[in-house]
Amino acid sequence: MPDLTEAFLELVRLTSTDLPPDVEASLKRAREQEASGSAAQGALDTILENVTMARQNSTPICQDTGTPIFYVQHPPGWSTTKLKGQIRAAVAEATKRTYLRPNAVDTVTGKNSGNNLGDPSFPTIHFEEVEGEDLIVDLILKGGGCENVGAQYSLPNGRIGAGRNLEGVRKVVLDAVFNAQGKGCAPGVLGVAIGGDRGSSYYASKEALFRKLDDENTDAELAKLENRLTQDANQLSIGPMGFGGETTVLGVKAKSLHRLPASYFVSVSYMCWAHRRRRMTVRGDETTYE
Repeated sequence: MPDLTEAFLELVRLTSTDLPPDVEASLKRAREQEASGSAAQGALDTILENVTMARQNSTPICQDTGTPIFYVQHPPGWSTTKLKGQIRAAVAEATKRTYLRPNAVDTVTGKNSGNNLGDPSFPTIHFEEVEGEDLIVDLILKGGGCENVGAQYSLPNGRIGAGRNLEGVRKVVLDAVFNAQGKGCAPGVLGVAIGGDRGSSYYASKEALFRKLDDENTDAELAKLENRLTQDANQLSIGPMGFGGETTVLGVKAKSLHRLPASYFVSVSYMCWAHRRRRMTVRGDETTYE
């Protein structure tokens, strides 16, 4: 198994400093939809200028560089212990080079580790063994502000009249967006998981955020739900950074899980406009990023 520490370091650098093309294109379209000279358009102008400067200077897109969350799909026989060690070494070096801000704080003592390494869950690394010879690593940097406005609901929900069906799902997701207002650094992207238990549902809601904004759900019912939620959320007029306007979310990505008959959870992971995600693929001696 090769030493991929430098490759992981480049993955972190790209994720932190270079916004994915589909996200940037969506922000540019959103800017054109806002009224000329409005606070919403001004906020998007500032965001887009920031995106360009971060890319040019290889500096973080946002001062909150977030929790690094890695999803690693590896070939049979690869050592997850070695992969984890290489990823952690790359994260520490990325922090030293200021691609990441030191974010790992011991909850009991309040002490910052200074290198983004904490207990085994910081950074978060999920491993899955898959067939084939390619190593595929997805990374998302999940900021604290948008993480704070995530939400989980148990249906039925009498407060807003949400039943155990997709209409009920729609109601609670919109409730989460409304409650977030501008605190999640809108326009956001929503990862929605329907079903599972409390833990697997939140896990899946973050997995959904790895999908590109311009893709389409393979499940026709979920594709309809995603499109309707995007349209409905943008009618709330919360707008960029909560200043009002036409664009409250850039997109919604939903995933369904099997559940126990007694439970019907809906989890919403809110991602800010700085939707920092990247994929690294190692195929033989070649490493590519997208």
